[in-house]
Amino acid sequence: MRILLSNDDGYFAPGLAALAEALAPLAEVTVVAPERDRSGASNSLTLDRPLMLRQAPSGFYYVNGTPTDCVHLAVTGMLDHLPDMVISGINHGANMGDDTIYSGTVAAATEGYLLGIPSIAVSLANHNAVYFDSAARVVGDLVRRLQNNPPTEPTLLNVNVPDRAWDAVKGIRVTRLGKRHKAESVVKTSNPRGQTVYWVGAAGAAQDAGEGTDFHAVADGYVSITPLQMDLTRFSQMESVTAWLKP
Repeated sequence: MRILLSNDDGYFAPGLAALAEALAPLAEVTVVAPERDRSGASNSLTLDRPLMLRQAPSGFYYVNGTPTDCVHLAVTGMLDHLPDMVISGINHGANMGDDTIYSGTVAAATEGYLLGIPSIAVSLANHNAVYFDSAARVVGDLVRRLQNNPPTEPTLLNVNVPDRAWDAVKGIRVTRLGKRHKAESVVKTSNPRGQTVYWVGAAGAAQDAGEGTDFHAVADGYVSITPLQMDLTRFSQMESVTAWLKP
């Protein structure tokens, strides 16, 4: 089995190293990740300049682009074979609810999915995360399951793991995405040159975090696995929009 690993925290991130180490006994692993932290890059591609691919002493490859660039470059240009799976992570912090729209971690997995490859995004739900080994064990288990029982349709899974020791993780729940409150306002300040600058505010607290959501599962000590799709069509409004457009 061949696995392509990427992330949005950069090729030097501890979560990426932990994941590569855990998966090495299970598959042939290639790492292609951004050269720096690209959190929040979403599904952006770099189209205004060429990309450069380099290799670190660790053997990991890194690209001066986005997470999506990394997977796209690897699958369509660098590798001489199609990976059996794309895995993105382990992200330093949760990617639940509305986070998935902005997340570079989810975007890297999404690019694999759009290229026809089963893909997983995995995040450790704490910005001061410690238990990367727990998240790596979860992914290892998922890889074994996918090896033994390959999916019959395109698969994109968003996985969030509570930041706990392995023995304290209660199990796995299949969930839907929750929702967050509106994000906090931007922070207005000045730089050393006296120019006004703005910092994007923090994400809002969970609004829809009831039973069945990713927020609820992780808060309760469970791994959350949410199957995602990329069709943004709002089918319920097609009829009303058609009627609205009639003369």
